[in-house]
Amino acid sequence: MSEQIRERLARVRERIARAAERAGRNVEDVTLIAVSKTFDSATVQQAVDAGMRDLGENRVQEGIAKATQISGDVRWHLIGHLQSNKARQAVETFGVIHTIDSKELVDRLDRIAGESGRTPKVLIQVDLAHEPTKSGADEGELGSIVESLDHAQHLELQGLMVLPPFFDSPEQTRPYFRRLRETLERLNGNRTRERRLTELSMGMSHDFELAIEEGATMVRVGTAIFGIRE
Repeated sequence: MSEQIRERLARVRERIARAAERAGRNVEDVTLIAVSKTFDSATVQQAVDAGMRDLGENRVQEGIAKATQISGDVRWHLIGHLQSNKARQAVETFGVIHTIDSKELVDRLDRIAGESGRTPKVLIQVDLAHEPTKSGADEGELGSIVESLDHAQHLELQGLMVLPPFFDSPEQTRPYFRRLRETLERLNGNRTRERRLTELSMGMSHDFELAIEEGATMVRVGTAIFGIRE
């Protein structure tokens, strides 16, 4: 299995490089996040041993359990919905939280981060598809959430995240990726150079190449690295 993961990881990195080249971008500007949800710690350790340094989990508890068992220089990303009652655990385990979706969550995380002596990096999850099963902030709420984060003392706002609908044809996700990039550009139009937002978390195993072509700086890849989940 370890050799299989190493080979898959190499193929994913090659695909990332080709996508970046097509878009005229530097491949070093794209961070690969290996999404390890449902896979056991031994399997995830093989990915770390193969060179992965950014790991993503959907559930706080699963991330905590693996973080205590995985050895290596790893940065943990929370990419699933964050319930307010898990905020303290999230702050203590995850270096990057991709799923900020309300001012209330910002206030809670900022207070807890201050108490914990931590400064997690955060992204705002934007709800562009309005699917009932998915979370995220409405575009109309973005301004107030950004303002709240700009006033936060212990959170570092870096950018935006989107989880588009699943389509059989990956090309159908492109408008969502483009729209998120345009949203980031609009937000940056009102910010100084020093406060510009730089991160776009978008794209998964079936569409990350399109996301890179549209400006993704973080891609969240699970199946293409670890295989089909049971």
